[in-house]
Amino acid sequence: MIRALLLWLTTLVSVGFKNESSPTPRKYLPESMTGGVAMFDYDNDGRLDLFFVNGAEIADPMPAGKEPAKTQPKYWTRLYRNTGNWTFADVTEKAGVAGRYFGMGVAAGDFDNDGFTDLYVTNLGRNLLYRNQGDGTFADVTEKSGAAGGAWSAGAAFVDYDRDGDLDLFVSRYVEWSFEMDIYCGDRKPGHRAYCHPDQFKPITHLLYRNNGDGTFTDVSKPTGIAAHPGKGLGVALNDYDLDGWPDILVANDSFPQQLFRNGGDGTFTEVALGLGAAYDDDGRTFAGMGLDFQDYDNDGRPDIFINSLARQRYALYRNNFTSFDYSTGATGLGTATLMHSGWGAHFVDYDNDGWKDLFVAQGHVMDNIELTQPNVRYLEPPLLLRNVASKYRDVSAAAGPAFTQPLAARGAAFGDLDQDGSIDVAINNNNRPATLLRNAAPAGAHWIAIRLHGVKSNRAGIGARLRLSLADGSAQHLFVSAAGSYLSSSDTVAHFGLGAATTVKDIVVEWPSGARSKRSNIPADQTLAIGEELTRP
Repeated sequence: MIRALLLWLTTLVSVGFKNESSPTPRKYLPESMTGGVAMFDYDNDGRLDLFFVNGAEIADPMPAGKEPAKTQPKYWTRLYRNTGNWTFADVTEKAGVAGRYFGMGVAAGDFDNDGFTDLYVTNLGRNLLYRNQGDGTFADVTEKSGAAGGAWSAGAAFVDYDRDGDLDLFVSRYVEWSFEMDIYCGDRKPGHRAYCHPDQFKPITHLLYRNNGDGTFTDVSKPTGIAAHPGKGLGVALNDYDLDGWPDILVANDSFPQQLFRNGGDGTFTEVALGLGAAYDDDGRTFAGMGLDFQDYDNDGRPDIFINSLARQRYALYRNNFTSFDYSTGATGLGTATLMHSGWGAHFVDYDNDGWKDLFVAQGHVMDNIELTQPNVRYLEPPLLLRNVASKYRDVSAAAGPAFTQPLAARGAAFGDLDQDGSIDVAINNNNRPATLLRNAAPAGAHWIAIRLHGVKSNRAGIGARLRLSLADGSAQHLFVSAAGSYLSSSDTVAHFGLGAATTVKDIVVEWPSGARSKRSNIPADQTLAIGEELTRP
């Protein structure tokens, strides 16, 4: 594969959305944490649409027993239809997805396998499940579904954990918190009040809902073992770390040990991060895990773990050596590149289509007054682009275009090819600020291929499938199909591979969740290829 430097010459695009987190002088913790974004094709027209999660009005002070409300349209969650040529139409009202609560994150997935992608929105207090009715509108089926959750939900992921063909639902929850529990944190000087550290609050159990196949879900958090391991969860990602055919669940925890739930294949999960070396940094310390990804960055066939953190902690990269994970932040150059950064939405993304997964991180500190107490740390930060060069990461942000000079208070980030040009674009939800769209204008020269799966016995989008792509030169790449990862966000499920100089793919092998196997050979590059699930092995 070619290794010439191809820079991501990004341009900025406006979509018209502004996040409203309703900040108050009391610095209620949820103000600093919202919100996620989804990139998905809600109307099946072949173009990726955008859904931005929003906050709600918070009173100062919040009356006892009251919750934030979407009292004005500026607090609505927003759905934007991609009308082509980098234009987007606000279809929120027609679609019926304005929301009702203080929003956190979103997961997109076709839970009823009808061919239309549905939405699950996490909130402070109660979540929402929107069923896509296929006519441009969504129905709120939360009450019927039994998946409303409760307390402070954060990340979410659709995953067929039992491989029965229906997408189940995992929800991370943050901490035990309420407005009545809020306390004063920071110095008692004007302007120095701070958002409280999560150490001030107790961890809380995550949730796992099993899809019953009839539009309802059953809370199986306790019998599966998930509830036995409370956390301070934010981002959620999926992969099969031990390659046993069963999807495992990774949770980024804030100042709490990171969690990896191993799927036993018998309806139960075991938390294994500590035993595998993926719970702490190399000094045995917790860190502020927020955004994450779970893919194979070094092309050895084993999924690796990336979890970002706050300034002075370094972003964490754990290399999968199959029997355990090696903390590889220092060895890969991430420690030097990320020490003074604070990360949220993140993704292993081959931005230059050279066949190696680079790293994109949307950034910004959690404290809007951090510079008063730490003058060398910034609240607003531009995104970070780290190029994968022989499994080491080099900061190329300075040469990657104007998007990487704009300071942001970034939170969620979603990834996909918005303009269908073969390169991955980014949507960022910025806390209490306008959203940012990054158009990838990488120069021509490197080829690509995208794979769109269609499950039959497996779930419709093939979530949980493992793909292996091989080229004539003997090189190979691996991807696990999932919309999860990043920070409280949902990305396109189309699998994207950079091919470098190769104009033909030798083989693509799909291992479906059902156990079926598909193979395609001698495929021309620079196209989106649809692969349907065969129910008999080739």
